[in-house]
Amino acid sequence: MEDKIKEFGQTNFDLPHDVVKLPSNGIFYKNKKKSIKVGYLTAADENLIIGNSSNFMMHLLRNKIYEYDIKPEDLVESDIEAILIFLRNTSFGPELEMRTTDPATGNLFNVTIDLSELNIIKGVDPDADGVYNIKLPKSGDLVKVKPLTYGDVSEINDLVESYPKNRIAPRVTLRLSKEIIQINDNTNKGDISKYVESMPISDSKFIRKYLNENEPRLDLKKNVKTPSGDMTTVNAGFGVDFFRPFFGL
Repeated sequence: MEDKIKEFGQTNFDLPHDVVKLPSNGIFYKNKKKSIKVGYLTAADENLIIGNSSNFMMHLLRNKIYEYDIKPEDLVESDIEAILIFLRNTSFGPELEMRTTDPATGNLFNVTIDLSELNIIKGVDPDADGVYNIKLPKSGDLVKVKPLTYGDVSEINDLVESYPKNRIAPRVTLRLSKEIIQINDNTNKGDISKYVESMPISDSKFIRKYLNENEPRLDLKKNVKTPSGDMTTVNAGFGVDFFRPFFGL
């Protein structure tokens, strides 16, 4: 058991924790777990949060997920978001202060979002293998697609950041190459990458729209009233500032 703990980068599963329901309901995972044990933030975790490490979020998740058979790299984005919201709510409370722009005046104003009120969008169940089978509208090809895991997103972000500033990073094609796992009967990753490079933009947009509308996820959008009296939509964001505002108090 100690070897397993070392493998997954976790330390003590006996520390205080709670159970977090996964927005995906476990449908994309082999173990099909609908919820997982997550530890509460501790004083030791502050070292990661205020240390400004580029990958502090990954280390934090590895420390806080109290499951031997689950790594944060393998979880889809919506489940990671649910875990992060749990960690913040149980440590600092559910109110998230943000600044956004009033569309009528162009002026910035402060808004507070209650993270405990975010809803889960159920989406559409994938097949037994956790993938979606779709027909592309322009090419007519049959493709299998899957939501990106936290590990996929981290890998894409690292690749994008490694590109020289005078070059445009291929974020769209990198993402598609991860999302598409089969084209017709072809599962070769090299062939998929070549296919993506010449994919009609209407097919590319169709895949993005399909996953956005059908993947189970948290609804991070909230409608708020602006100082001018209109309504605007804001998105709850994640990152260092998601945890850090309280550390200056």
